[in-house]
Amino acid sequence: MEALSLLVVLLAYLGLALGGLPGYRMNRAGVALVGASFLVLLGTLDLEEAWRALDAHTLVFLFGVMVLNAQLGYAGFFALAVRGLLRLARTPFALLVLLTLGAGGLSALFLNDTMALLLTPLLLGLARGLGLNPVPYLLALMGAVNTGSLMAPTGNPQNIVVASLSGLSYLDFVRALSPVALFGLFLQVALLALLYPEVRSLRPLPPLPPVRARVHPGLLRKGLLVTLGLLLAFLLGYPMAQGALVAAGLLLFTRRLRSERFFLRVDWELLVMFGGLFVLTEGVRRLGLAEGLLPLAKTPLGLLLSSTLLSLLISNVPAVLLLAGHVEGKEAWLLLAGGSTLAGNLTLLASVANLIVAEGAGREGVRLDVWTHLRFGLPLTLLGLGFLYLWLA
Repeated sequence: MEALSLLVVLLAYLGLALGGLPGYRMNRAGVALVGASFLVLLGTLDLEEAWRALDAHTLVFLFGVMVLNAQLGYAGFFALAVRGLLRLARTPFALLVLLTLGAGGLSALFLNDTMALLLTPLLLGLARGLGLNPVPYLLALMGAVNTGSLMAPTGNPQNIVVASLSGLSYLDFVRALSPVALFGLFLQVALLALLYPEVRSLRPLPPLPPVRARVHPGLLRKGLLVTLGLLLAFLLGYPMAQGALVAAGLLLFTRRLRSERFFLRVDWELLVMFGGLFVLTEGVRRLGLAEGLLPLAKTPLGLLLSSTLLSLLISNVPAVLLLAGHVEGKEAWLLLAGGSTLAGNLTLLASVANLIVAEGAGREGVRLDVWTHLRFGLPLTLLGLGFLYLWLA
């Protein structure tokens, strides 16, 4: 049975790396759930042990943030925020800087994949309306949502895992990793200005095309009040998962929107994938498969390299969960969060956010190939990881 369990784990991580198993109609969530169920079937762990492997804090935190994003999305907040930023953009270079900082800041608060999904069509419409080459701005969006998400526990799923398992406070996380994220954001502006001379232009842009922003004032007021209250609670040290759950309850207690509309925007597949991954990770621990990672994870440089390489091989959340059992100390947890997040900038396929932007651009006839991204992503990733190591180690 142990050999079969080992085969299940290897196939599951292969499926996570590829985004599915060839010949089978399963995405990453399906692969994780099927792998977890087979480990239970083979007796590697029973149902109660599988249930105990789930980390409720991580799942509740992620769910609460998704409900908050749904409220703000229906209220028109994100389109309104983008419209406000773009009003300040008077030149192609100013547009690059504002897009980078704005998308990065929003991703830190409201999940990077969500921002990639919402901002890609807005950016394509804007570039088309202004007659600009959309490629450097799409690359800026990819880099910004990845790098900017490093600033806070709410920025991406792997940060949520690290914050939940490590016990790091929201403020500790922000203080430690915001400088790394800001370095990366300004670095990407410099790289894109070097690679694409047209974005360095300071010539005035024509009048900006209007950005549609259907705003619902009542929903917007409530969403912003709950968001500010939640951030304040985080800064004061209130448990993050508990705060996110309370925020979700306050938002769902409404006469304006049916609960079903909130739940339509919750990424249930991501929650299922997380659940399956927790069980798979417990199976890996039971089988002793992660023991080879222990020597690497004992040094700061080894932990950074292993988190980066594993994130590229099997995706960032599985990598974080595999390494989490071997991490000790505040700096180590922060290196794990940083390495797994910054790895997403390396290639076009290294993060879900990159794929969301590339696929959205492709539907509008704008092609982003692997090489175009690599000549931007490779120096951004290597320099970002180097700064992270020097900053924390």
